[in-house]
Formats: sequence, C-alpha cells, structure tokens
Amino acid sequence: MSKNLDTAFALEVKTDQLHIINQFSSSLMQLDTVEELLEYVTSQVVSRLGFIECVIFLVDDESRTLREVASMGTTLADDTYHIVRTEISFEQGITGYVASTGKPLMIGDVTKDERYIADARPALSELCVPLVYKEKVLGVIDCEHPQKNYFNDAHLEILSTVAHLLSAKLNQVRTVENLQQTVKQLNDAQKLENCMLQIANLTYQSSELDSFFESLHSIITSLLRADNFFIGLYDKQSDVLDLVYIIEEGVRSNAHTKISKELLKDTASYYLLKIDKSLLFNKEAFQQHIDAGHFKMVGRQAESWLGVPFKVNDRISGVIAVQSYSKHYHYNEHDRALLTYVSRQISMAIDRQLSRQELEHRALHDELTGLANRSLLIERIKHGILRLARANKGTHHALLYLDFDRFKSINDSLGHEVGDHFLVKICELIQGTIRNTDTFARLGGDEFAIFMENITDKQQVQDALERIKAALAKPLNIDGHLLQASTSIGVAFCESTNDKAYKLLQHADAAMYEAKSSGRGQVKLFNNTMRKKLKNHADIENDLQHGIEHNEFELYYQPIFTIQDTQVVGFEALVRWHHPTKGFVSPADFIPVAEDTGQIINLDLHLLDLAAQQIANWTKQGLSFGRVTVNVSSRHFASLDFVSQIHALYAKHQLPLGSLCIEITESGLIGNLELATKIIEGLSPLEVKLCLDDFGTGYSALGYLHQLPIHILKIDKSFIDHLSKGQNPLVDAILSLAQSLQLDVVAEGIETNEQLAILKQTQCKFGQGFLKARPMPISEAENIIRNGLH
Repeated sequence: MSKNLDTAFALEVKTDQLHIINQFSSSLMQLDTVEELLEYVTSQVVSRLGFIECVIFLVDDESRTLREVASMGTTLADDTYHIVRTEISFEQGITGYVASTGKPLMIGDVTKDERYIADARPALSELCVPLVYKEKVLGVIDCEHPQKNYFNDAHLEILSTVAHLLSAKLNQVRTVENLQQTVKQLNDAQKLENCMLQIANLTYQSSELDSFFESLHSIITSLLRADNFFIGLYDKQSDVLDLVYIIEEGVRSNAHTKISKELLKDTASYYLLKIDKSLLFNKEAFQQHIDAGHFKMVGRQAESWLGVPFKVNDRISGVIAVQSYSKHYHYNEHDRALLTYVSRQISMAIDRQLSRQELEHRALHDELTGLANRSLLIERIKHGILRLARANKGTHHALLYLDFDRFKSINDSLGHEVGDHFLVKICELIQGTIRNTDTFARLGGDEFAIFMENITDKQQVQDALERIKAALAKPLNIDGHLLQASTSIGVAFCESTNDKAYKLLQHADAAMYEAKSSGRGQVKLFNNTMRKKLKNHADIENDLQHGIEHNEFELYYQPIFTIQDTQVVGFEALVRWHHPTKGFVSPADFIPVAEDTGQIINLDLHLLDLAAQQIANWTKQGLSFGRVTVNVSSRHFASLDFVSQIHALYAKHQLPLGSLCIEITESGLIGNLELATKIIEGLSPLEVKLCLDDFGTGYSALGYLHQLPIHILKIDKSFIDHLSKGQNPLVDAILSLAQSLQLDVVAEGIETNEQLAILKQTQCKFGQGFLKARPMPISEAENIIRNGLH
C-alpha cells in the first residue's frame, strides 16, 4: 500500500514538473527581454519546483566571471534575502567550476566539498547546472538547500531541462537585442552622417551668421541634448568673450552677451580657451576644477558640461558649449567628438563670413585712409535722396568736395610715404570735425568728399567749413617735415528726390575746380555759371566720338627750325576741331574733356593716323619735311598696346623710319617708369623719338628724366618770354642739363627777334614759334617745305 502511495506521489510530482515545463515553454513565447526572462524563471519556475534558494549567473566573456543577474530565496525572521557574492570568477566555487566545465553538479553535503564558498546563509546541499547553447556556456543556475541530500536526480533532470530551454531563449533574446542594437547603430550612424552633411552644406551655403547658428543648433539637437547651448567668440585684442548665440532652457536669447574682462578670467570657457582643449565635466569634476582654482562658479552649476574650443584666425578664437541640468542626462565622448566636428565647421563659417566682410569693406572703403570710397559714397547719396521723400519740408543734403592744395608737390618732393602719412593725418583731423551721420569718402588721389545729410539750415554747412578750416590751421609735423595743410572745397546742395547722385558729385566737383582756380584754401558754392560750363562739357563729351567718326578734326602743322639758320627740320601736328554747329572749338576746351572721359585714347589714335596719312603723301611727292611729332596723352604709356598700334601705323602707311614721332607733356606724369621704358624701347626699331613737351613747368620730370630714353626737350614758352629781358638762368640750366644727357632742345614760343637773337648765343639748336610761323593747314605747310621759312 505504501509503495503504491510513493508511486502515485512520484507520478504526481512528475506530472506537476511536466506542467511547469510546458507552461514555461509556452511563456517563453511572450518574454522579450533578458530581465523579464530571468525574473520569470526564478519567481515562476524554480520556486514552483520546491527550491527555496536560487541564483542565476550570466557569463562576462571579457573578464571570465559570473555575474549575478537574478535570485530567489525565502527570508527568515526580518532578514531580507540577498546574495553577498554577486560576482564569481571561473576559478572560484562550485558555480565557477560548473561554468568552466560546462557540466552540471549535484552535491548532497557541501561541507565535504572544498570548492564550496559559503554565502550569507550557508547551505548543506547544492544543485548547479550550466546554461549552454551550442557548446557555449552562457551562465549558471545555482540552487542551494539547508538540508543534506535534498536534491535528487529528478531535480537535476527538471533543472537541466529548464536550463536548456532558458539557454535557447537567452540566445534568441540576445540575438534579437544584438540585431536591434546593430540596426540602431546603423540608423544612428546614418542619422549622424546626414547631420554632418547638413552641417557641412550649411557652412558653405550660409551667408549670415545668426541664421547659420540657428540652423546649426537645430541640427545638433537631433543628435544630443542642447537645451542649454552657447557659442562665444573671444577677441584677443579687446580681451572680451562675446556670446553670439545663446539658448537657455530651449529658448533663444536674441541679445548678445559680452563677458567683461573682470568676469571672463573666472569662467570655464576662458580656462578652456587658455589650455586650448575640449573639456567634459560631470558635477563632481567641475567642482574639482573649481577647488583647484582653474575657474569659479559663474551662474548655475550644471550636472554635465561639455565645451570645445576653436580658432578662426590669429586674433579671434571661440568656444561652443552645451550644459545639462538633468541628473539623468550626461554627455559622453561621442558627444565630444560630435561637438569637435561642429566647432571646426563654425570656425570655417566665421572665417568665411569675416573674409566676406573684409572683402566687402575693402570694396567699399579706401585702403589707405579707411574712409568710404566713391562707390559707397554714391550709395549713401542715393539712399539720402530717397529719404527726402519722407523728410520734413526744408530738409536737404549737402556735398562738400575737397581737394588738398599742393599735395602733388609734397608727394613728388618728399616721397609717397610722407604724402600718404600727410593724407592720413589730414583725414583724421577732418574726421574729428564732422557729425557721426556724415559720410567722409576718398574719391581718389587727394580728392575727398563729405556728404552731409538732413541739413535744415545752410549755416550748418558754413559751420562745418569753419571747423575744417580751424582743424587744418596749424602746421603738421609729418615724419620730421613741417607741412601746412589746406584744401579747396566745392559745395553743392540736393533738395529733391528728382536729384541724381552723379549730378550732385559733378556739381560739387565743378565748384571745387572753381575754388582751386581762385587760390589756396578757397570755398565755392555751385551756381548757374558752373552749370552752363558743365553743360558745355557734357555737349563736348557727346560730340567727340561723332567728330572722330565724321572727320571733323584736322591737323595744322607748325614748323620746327634750326636756331642759327631757320632751316625747317620738322613739324608739330596740332589738332583743330571744326564743329558742324559750333564752328571752331579750341583744344583748350575739348582736350581736358577728352582726358577726363578717356576719349583721348581714340582721339589720339585718330590724329596719329591723320598725321601718318600726310607723311605718306609728302613722301610720295618726294618732299623733304624732316619729321612730324604728335602730342599724345600719358594714358598711352599705361599699356604695351601703344607699341603695336604705332608699329601698325608705320606698316599701314609705309612710313619712313623716324618720320612720325611722339610728344608728351611734362605735366602728364608717367607713373610706371618700367612700363614706359619698355614702350619707348619697343618703338626704337621704328626710330621714333620721344619729345618731352612744356619742360620746366614743373620739376617732376627731373625725377625720371635720366631713367627714360627721352630724345628731345621742349623748353616751355613761359621761359622764352623772359628772354626779352636778357639772359634767363633757368634756360641756361635746362640747356646744360640737356647737353649732359645728350638731348636735343627745342625752344617753344619764340615770338620776337630779340628772343631769337639771345637763343643764337646759347647751345639751343632748334626753335618753334609765331616769329617764324604759326600752325598752318597742309597747303601752307607744303609751301614751307618747298620754299623754306622767310
């Protein structure tokens, strides 16, 4: 009877165990995480097997240790069940042995097994089975009992079955988790790549820093928490950190915050810039740096702080930083790497912006003085004119056009460096006399302008003129030279929205020339007389090209003769304009206009062609005329094209070598001596001689006379006029200079026999003037060639 009861009981236990296994197998389908799985095994499976204590360890492959991940046990009295040893190496205890061998172990009396390591509550019997999947040990299920020989083969079998099912499920869950982690990593990597591409594109496409920072922050927030975020620029010269972009608690602060010198040295940002390294702090590390005296607490302490430095140029560096005030969110090394990449993009964007600003500034400002240039001045005038539509009645603008007196002579005598320093100093003085709303501009050379907006009383302009005069009253010490500054000023007013910026400039310019012609330091206001002159200037400008195209220009020829016997050696070709409606137009009226507008280039080439045609005709007639010289603008000496143009004329008209020569006035300074020399040397195969006209009217030519291959000097008429009173020492000096440089000399403007007689006593070989012949048309010139001068 007892045997039957034991059999029935064993069968009942077996049935119950199978039910547990079946239920466990079924439940495994619904368990998705390792935590859920292990908790279910200990609380719902092992406890139902009648075990009172159970611990599950999982293997850490890197350290070859077993780490406790779940446990189940009964408590005695008020004790809370706990495991003292939560980590066991493969070489320790029964669990370590089972893990290292991969085989289960059932011990009836652990006191007799030296491998046993007692826990907080020692046991007497132990059952330990490995978690194995495909020969790989994943962990161990370790069960203990306070009674000896408590565990039996049935227990071993059921626990091994549980371990087998758990191992398979663990592998499955881990595989899924690994796959999910891999997918997440791939998604994160793709997201990071896309964000980095967005940032790179943003860097090269953004033209405005504020919008760049805003877009950048939006991208960053998709990668890390940046509710508190700032970008600061540090200027080494001013020693100030300017927080150009700030986000606090997710809200943008529109105002820039500048951290003064006093506070700056106490900040973590300054410490970061000083050591030039990125910094990643948690709250404790932050406090350690404070304790070490690296910086102080400024504002609220963050739970996590990450800052990265960057450099823009030698003068400007910066910092980008994020802060977390949440105990649950801390930045890591991945975030540091991301922010380092971002900092480089910020550096490039700022550098490009500064370069663009510098280029824009250069495009709109004078390099020497830093003042506005002509382009910026015209823009300001245009905007000022438009604003007149909204201005009160009686409001107008004024333009002061300034030309510094005698600046050219200072430049020539003392050098360009002194001249530049003189200009800069004058500009500084004048800048101190004008209003902040006025635009002070350099138009070129020694010409400047001041645009005064919103004038309600013309006395305001008069007051400004007085301030300028007073500022320039005292001599200036420039590089050891005591120089007196003065300026001729023209003033024009603008009162209507119909006015034009270029017209206002023209009017003020015209008034300035009137002031300059009146003497040094004069002021003139634009008036109707000047308006008529401007109109005449504009008419001439419009008619010049028409005159060239319709052969309205004619050359007159004035003989050049020997002083001793008045033999003709050549002619100077002089232009005459027979205007179809205005009649004769003086060269004094149209040559300056042609120079100002650049039309002189085409006019000169046209006149050179006319002279070449005449030379060809005289050559065909067998007439001996010597050479013909044509006065050209110094503009031709700015390009080697002039060489090919003269060669083309000689070839086109088959001219004899040296028959067509060039004159240039001394006042037309040659700026590029090297290029001018190349041009003159390029004409030497044609034996073209260069004649320096009006020599002596200035002293600029002395500076380069010995450097250029000049052939002939023409003494200006003003010197010859004084010969009527006897010898002129300056003429003798010029002749001596010419002899030393082996140059021929032509005396211009000989009008009396007395002048000729005096010149005959000098070394001057050639002359030209009304005494012997005025400029004449071709027919009269041919008569001179045939019959000579009388």
